[in-house]
Amino acid sequence: MSLLEISNLSMSFGGIQALSNIDLDVEKEEILAVIGPNGSGKTTLFNCISGSYHPQAGDISFDGQKLLGLSPDKVAKHGIARTFQNLRLFMHMTILDNLMLGRHVNFKKNPLHAFLRVRREEIRHREKVEELIDFLQLEAYRMVRISDCPYGIQKRAEIGRALALEPKMLMLDEPISGLTAEEKQETAYLINEIRGRFKPTILLVEHDLRLASVLADRMVAFDTGVKIAEGTPDEVQKNADVVRAYLGEDE
Repeated sequence: MSLLEISNLSMSFGGIQALSNIDLDVEKEEILAVIGPNGSGKTTLFNCISGSYHPQAGDISFDGQKLLGLSPDKVAKHGIARTFQNLRLFMHMTILDNLMLGRHVNFKKNPLHAFLRVRREEIRHREKVEELIDFLQLEAYRMVRISDCPYGIQKRAEIGRALALEPKMLMLDEPISGLTAEEKQETAYLINEIRGRFKPTILLVEHDLRLASVLADRMVAFDTGVKIAEGTPDEVQKNADVVRAYLGEDE
């Protein structure tokens, strides 16, 4: 059984078919890159998996459990965390506080602890977050408000907040967009480090084909809501439909 199983998934907005009969399996601990031109359905797929959208047809199972109809917080409790194409951090809060919020689904609600003012639970989560801050090399910014941090640090902090959930599957929506060339290389290295240390399954939406090819075990290509190719990065990039749709030229 695959970790993530998607079958006949369809999603439309009015007369626009964003996803059409998508079938996709993702294995444990693999990196799957999702590519395609703007408007091809990549982020819509992420939104359906994470519970932000509720598709009109199809099925999504994760680790043997049905996800369709669940709210984003319920999906997160199943072990799925994501980043966003446009940052969704709490800009007025520090990096430390943003990462602590990523632990929210792991907090045990115990009224007796609250009454006795036992801070053991908070300390446990704080230790996990401090480990992440060290891993992500964010020590110099840990008490800095997100709004005062450089954009590259903000992007890394959002990855950190997702990792704070300790996910089985990490979904990264264009993690290098807007970064400098040096920051892109650092982020690629970081994703490999995340894979080696935490061993999550990773879904990666990325426009940079070179980066996606280096990181991914497999690649799937979308165009106008339809899956047009799936295979190794080399196989997908040589696919004639992908060349036409994504690269806009013939071989």
